[in-house]
Amino acid sequence: MPNPFNTKQLSRVSLKLEDVDAIVFWSKNPAPLFPYLDELDERGFRYYFQFTLNDYPDALEPGVPDVDKRLETFMKLAERLGSMRVIWRYDPIIISNITSVDFHQERFAKLASSLSGATNRVMVSLCDFYRKTDRRLAALEQEGYFFNKEAASSAEVASLLKNIATIASRHNMEVFSCAEDIDFSNLGIRPGMCVDADLVKKIWSISVCTTKDQTQRKHCRCVVSKDIGMNDTCMHGCRYCYSTRNNALAERRYSEHDPNSPVIWGHSEISSKSTDKKHLQIKLPI
Repeated sequence: MPNPFNTKQLSRVSLKLEDVDAIVFWSKNPAPLFPYLDELDERGFRYYFQFTLNDYPDALEPGVPDVDKRLETFMKLAERLGSMRVIWRYDPIIISNITSVDFHQERFAKLASSLSGATNRVMVSLCDFYRKTDRRLAALEQEGYFFNKEAASSAEVASLLKNIATIASRHNMEVFSCAEDIDFSNLGIRPGMCVDADLVKKIWSISVCTTKDQTQRKHCRCVVSKDIGMNDTCMHGCRYCYSTRNNALAERRYSEHDPNSPVIWGHSEISSKSTDKKHLQIKLPI
């Protein structure tokens, strides 16, 4: 795995079955992975999905499949794995003149109704406006978009989150926040974690490390894990993304992927250092 800040530095992560507690896949479209689920099962890997599903205008998410197709993928995945192993991510919540509070309440209610019975957990988070995010959104601002970057502490967002919790409850879904510095428990949304030791124990009856991963953001509650994804390789082109510097770089790296290389992007001759950490929970965005 190349270090995202120094791609010449390569860490080695064991994918031996005995060294992996569970794999967590992050994706807006896991459909391309379907042909390989049998192999994962046959090898004995434990895994679950964090499935990001919004219904944003194409201007914000130009490269994702149509929402109906993504709903179909979600239902197909849940039918195979069960509702505990497919977690719905309604994030990031972006408040703008095009995606207002009313927009989110209407879209969330519609999606929740469609996903009823397919999942029992929803992760929500408000958009973090990192410098990369601001740069990517600047072009939309030139076209007339206005983004409320202070929405997290507003009364209207608090009302939205409370309504989201109420709507989710009607469909037997529990809502958790992801890496938020504000505690929304009074609104029915408890602080959550995406790499969740308690969830792993609940699904597979195994105990794993419960220590917070110190390499993550301050308010992230995920337990110790290893991210083996690679920045600047995604083709979805979401305008709010902070993992992609620009689409041209992502297209180039995507085209350079070598299935025979031991790394997602790059080549085996990169100088490396050994990382001998066993019993990992592995995070993999796809």
